[in-house]
Amino acid sequence: MTKHIIWDWNGTLFHDVDAVVGATNEVFKPYGLPLLDADGFRAVYTRPIWLAYERMLGRALEDGEWQRLDDGFHENYFRLVAACNLAADAAATLESWGGTQSLCSMAPHAHLVPLVESFAIDRHFTRIDGLLGTLGGEKAAHMTAHIAAIGVDPADVLVIGDSVDDGLAARHVGAKAVLYTGGMTSRADLAATGHPVVDTLAAALAYA
Repeated sequence: MTKHIIWDWNGTLFHDVDAVVGATNEVFKPYGLPLLDADGFRAVYTRPIWLAYERMLGRALEDGEWQRLDDGFHENYFRLVAACNLAADAAATLESWGGTQSLCSMAPHAHLVPLVESFAIDRHFTRIDGLLGTLGGEKAAHMTAHIAAIGVDPADVLVIGDSVDDGLAARHVGAKAVLYTGGMTSRADLAATGHPVVDTLAAALAYA
């Protein structure tokens, strides 16, 4: 039985797909690539994110190129994200869950916490963890540290996220996962993980 839910933020509780796609298009303008829409982005998206960039370019990144692209992405993302909001049923779903909840995100911690607080939903979480170090890697190690910090049995945990990486991180720690189609990953890629796939956050609670 699920006692604790670990939520992902970007693309899950926070509907920021338009900002992600817009920022990606901005940093790849100098390369002359066609502009992506949300479905086009989902077709190339993977984590770690530099692998998605290599898919877009059709080659390996050169020395220093990842850092330039990542810096440019975040500069544009932080500008565009001001127009983004919570997923349509995020607030109601958080309110409806009777157990404990926390937030484990690959977003920079210093940016994540004020943004969560701005929507007045931080009261729902026993802990909020964004990244303190290098951005863009895999989530498994971050999830391991998060589980240890909140002190819950992974067998009692349901992870709700929008990416293959969320499913892999849940499996890594021994938790269950449900994957949500409202974010950056295609339904086909989510389904290929073997985890349940849902189209609303409220529907994810059925697996708790």
